[in-house]
Amino acid sequence: MALTFPNQSRSFDAGKQSIRFSGYDGVFEVSVFVDVAVLRTVSKERFSNEAQYLAAFDDMRAVIERSTLKTYSRKPRATVVLTATDVK
Repeated sequence: MALTFPNQSRSFDAGKQSIRFSGYDGVFEVSVFVDVAVLRTVSKERFSNEAQYLAAFDDMRAVIERSTLKTYSRKPRATVVLTATDVK
C-alpha cells in the first residue's frame, strides 16, 4: 500500500527539536519527525516558539508530505526522520 496522511494533527517535540506527525501504510502507523532545521533552512526565518514552528510546518506541509513519501518509498519503516537534505 501507499503511505497516506489522513490525520492532519502535528505536534512540536522540544526535546527532539522536531515536528511529529503520522502517516499510514494500510493499517500501520508511521511516525514522521521533521527536524526543525528543515523549517529554518527553507523559510530563512528565526523561530522562537512552538507556535511559529507549527505555523511554518503548516505552510510547508505539502512539500514535507511529498518528501516523506519519497523517503519512505526508498526504505519503508515505522519511523521516518526528515532532515534538510530530504526536503526539496
